[in-house]
Amino acid sequence: MSSSIDQFPSLSTLLRQALGDALALDASTLLDMCAEDVVFEFPYHPPGFTERLEGRAALEIYLPIVSKLISIESVTLHEAFISARGDMAAIEFSCKGHSPKTGARYDQDYVSIIGLRDGRITRYRDYWNPLVVLSAIEIAPSVDAQ
Repeated sequence: MSSSIDQFPSLSTLLRQALGDALALDASTLLDMCAEDVVFEFPYHPPGFTERLEGRAALEIYLPIVSKLISIESVTLHEAFISARGDMAAIEFSCKGHSPKTGARYDQDYVSIIGLRDGRITRYRDYWNPLVVLSAIEIAPSVDAQ
């Protein structure tokens, strides 16, 4: 298990709520919930953004970078489905947040497909709107600024 600070405690809480007993009981942080060989995929990533992370070590490097870009205020679970075998899950959730750098809102909807093995996440495919990310972390040019 990781001794790192949980970069996204609201996401860890959401995953525990959505996946319940499918997650190992000793897993409290997002990193703890992941297998060593976890793969995170972002199919709708904007150009220049991370498309795929392989391994918990890569995720551990990535999370602090994202936490500097986006500050999550709340996360709401809408739906959670776990396969009969308990090795796959789909969750639908939303978050409210902002960019600490720009102050712009980051209110995002997600659908995540999650693979599980022995109480740990092995694959996490995260579907979200890239335009919401881009508008939050970059201030769009304004006609008034000319």
